This record gives sequence, structure tokens and C-alpha cells, in this order.
Amino acid sequence: MTARILAPLAIAATVLAGTAQAQAPASNLPNLRIGLREDPDILDPTLARSFVGRIVFASLCDKLFDINDKLEIIPQLATSHRWEDPKTLLITLREGVSFHDGEKMDAEAVRYSLMRHLSMQGSFRRGEITDLESVEVVSPTTLRLRLKQPSSPFLSQLTDRAGMIVSPKAAEAAGRDFGAKPVCAGPFRFVERVAQDRIVLERFAGYWNAANIHFNRVTFQPITDSTARLANLQSGTLDLIEVTSPSDVPGIRGDRRLRLSTVDGLGYWNIIFNIGNGARSQTPLGQDARVRQAFDLAIDREALIQVVYEGLHTPASQPIPPASAMHVRDLAVTARNLERAKALLREAGVRTPVTIDLMLANSPEMRQAGEVIQSMAAEAGFDVRVVATEFASALQAAVRGDYQAYLNGWSGRPDPDGNVWTFMHSRGAQNDGKYANPEVDSLLDQARTESDPAKRTSFYSQAFRLALTQDRARAYLWHPKIIMAHTARLQGFTLVPDGLIRVQGMRLQ
Repeated sequence: MTARILAPLAIAATVLAGTAQAQAPASNLPNLRIGLREDPDILDPTLARSFVGRIVFASLCDKLFDINDKLEIIPQLATSHRWEDPKTLLITLREGVSFHDGEKMDAEAVRYSLMRHLSMQGSFRRGEITDLESVEVVSPTTLRLRLKQPSSPFLSQLTDRAGMIVSPKAAEAAGRDFGAKPVCAGPFRFVERVAQDRIVLERFAGYWNAANIHFNRVTFQPITDSTARLANLQSGTLDLIEVTSPSDVPGIRGDRRLRLSTVDGLGYWNIIFNIGNGARSQTPLGQDARVRQAFDLAIDREALIQVVYEGLHTPASQPIPPASAMHVRDLAVTARNLERAKALLREAGVRTPVTIDLMLANSPEMRQAGEVIQSMAAEAGFDVRVVATEFASALQAAVRGDYQAYLNGWSGRPDPDGNVWTFMHSRGAQNDGKYANPEVDSLLDQARTESDPAKRTSFYSQAFRLALTQDRARAYLWHPKIIMAHTARLQGFTLVPDGLIRVQGMRLQ
């Protein structure tokens, strides 16, 4: 395979000429070039849902809080917080913060952004902060958030897109087109986006922590082929890349010009079954849990991970990773059982082979994973047709219900609720299969209001036995290890288990 070597991008000065928001370029600073596995979806924190988009947002949109490499919640746009009671959160904001358009970032802007996340049509943040009842502006630097009920994961949700604050003036002016030219309060401001080619951000001189930013521009380049991404890093065209092919790891470790960073991630890869989302759910797979169980039993997770990922990842049976204290320890990973799978298909009374369209992102690793699943499932009586689709288009198809089964990943959140509620609850914004079970809803709601980890784990255990063991709403396959590689010239890079690239403190020698 021939690697695509991308030439360095020369962004003309005319891109910024004549705009009121233009910043004088820091010509003495280098540019940072980052290779992504795919092109992000919309750059609107309220409407976005892709992992690679979160990587871009880390340079573009600061949050109320962040997390460190120990998964501790730390201040960002907020400086402190205090629970006045289990349903009332007082937040103090950083003073002197400006948006990229020069508008002040204050308590009213935070109130606006939180209510936008909560009420905007199509918001993927609504389910994350659904317990928020009201936001009271106490002073320009102080807010009081009132919740409908106690919520253990609420503060953690504010460390991600639900905690990103947008310029009210820019958001109101742009409406649903805000994602085409987002205006936030992060270290870099938006310059341009060319679909499937590049996203360019420029240093924001008015950033509150500008002394800790050591690049003039950050350019994100989507390259779906892992071999091409690595070739661009080796040639010096890129400075940092996501590594999705573990077979590249030995070569990276043996190259003195490169450095490798790895960490156990918080997320998972799973197959989402379309159970109730439109006409394409009306199939044996969508309507009979026995068929879904048979499909699950046909997959050998250990072999799949070995073939596609050199055995690097961890087999999964649930959305909560083993490193979490609330991982349900007694929920065993599904073992392959072809005889049981065939028996279930006979019990379901379906004619074999059962045809299944398996949608997945169009990348070499995902296509290979799909082909391995295709081969395994054929032995149980399934005819799997791999439908490789451009990543953002696949996300949109999932929302529409234009799929039968969807192999997709989730990057994970520090609090388990971020891996569970929005995907399994009937009101979850990312419940693409429209799975609904009132008992599961009740258990997940109770897990949100409970503060004791052991009791929360018990609620998750009960919910998973209904949603996964009984109803087979999804089939979890593996928990990934996050792998990134960068030039040895890049200093100060710290890989956090959420996999985001935080530019603060990083330098190119």
C-alpha cells in the first residue's frame, strides 16, 4: 500500500485579512500538525458526538472543568465548586476570560451554554445533564445550578462537551450553523475547515492561559489509513498521530526519531443492534433477542482482537472498563459457542443463513474487524454483509435508523454513567437502536442518584443482566488501549486515559 504523504499546509494570510477577530500571528512559534484517524463530525459541542471531534475541541473550546492523568477533576474555566446541598452546585468562574470574538466569558454565558446543551433540538448533551433544573446567575463570576435530584455523575459531565462554553453572541447569530465556524474560549481560534482534508486553528492571543501555549497554529489532518498516518509522522509532515494499528508499534519503538505513549482507555467497541429505530429494525435480528444472542455467541473476541489488534486490547462484556471500581466483575465475557448459536436460530424459527448488514467506519482496521466477524458468524448461520461507510455519514445513518447492526466505538468517560445512560436509557440521546426497557431505565436512574460506589455497581449489574444478558441490546467486544506516537522533538505531551490531546504545556524543540 502506498502511503499518502501530505505536504505542509500553507494557509494564506488572506484567510484572516479584513476580519475584526484577526490575531497577529506569533511568527516566532512553530505550528503543530496532528494526524487523526477520521474526519470529525460537526464542530458544535452541543451537537457533536465523535471522539476525534473531542480531540479538536480540546484545542478550541475550554470547559468548566477538566481531568488529569489520574482522572481527578480539576478547574479550567471554573476555579472552584461547592455542593451547597445534594441538589445545589455553586460554581465560581475564572475572571478575565474572553471568547474568540472578544465577548466576555461570564456567568450569563455559562448559563446560556448549559441551557443550549439542555434544550437545543438534536442536542447530544441533553441526556448527560438531564438532571439540571435551573441555572441562577448569582454574580458575573458565580452560578448556582439546581438539580431535580442528586446526581453522582453530574460534575464529571462538565469535564467534557457538556461543560464547554460557547459565545452566546456567535451562537445566536449562527443558529444551527454554529459548527461551521465555532467561537469558544479555548487556546486556539477557528480558521478554516476543508472536509476530509484539514481543520486549521490559530493561537488566540487573548487566551487566559496564553503563556502556556507554544504553537502558532494547530492543523488536524484526517488520514484513515494507519500506514499513511505513520508514514507522514516518519517523514516529518505530521508531529503527532493516533495509532490504530498495533502492528505499527514495534516500528515506532525502534525509531529513535519517534516516541510512543500508551494508556488503558475508558471506552469500548460494540455492535449496536437496531431494535426499534424505524423500518430497518423490522428484521429477525432486530425483533428477536435469540437471534442477537446467536450472533453474539458466534464471535470469538480473543481471536478477533488477536487477528486485528495483535492481542493488545481487552475483551469486553459491558460498557464499564475493568479499571473502573464500578466494573461489574461477575458479568463474564461471552465465550464463543457455535452449537448454542445454531440452536438459538432453530428456536427462533428463522431461515438460515440470516442476512445482516453490518455498518462500520471505512478504515482498514474496521474493515478487517468486520471481515473477521463476517467469517466467524458464517459458521453459525449468518450471512454478514460489511457496509463500510464514511465515519460522519455512519453516525448520521445510525441516528436515522438506517442500519441493522453498527460496529462502533465510544471513547469513554471517567464516571461510568457517561458510558451507560445515554446509550441504554430509553431517553438517551445516543440510544441509536431505540432500546427501551422500563426496568433498565429505573435502574440507571437510581445509579445516577446513588453516591455509594458499591450500590451503584449493584444497579449497573442488574441493568446489564436485563439489557445485555436478557434483551441483548448490544454486543460489547473490546476495551481499547489508547496509543499515540509523536516526533521526539515534541516535549510536554501527557496521554490521559480519555485519549484527548491537551496542547497546554507542549513544545516543539
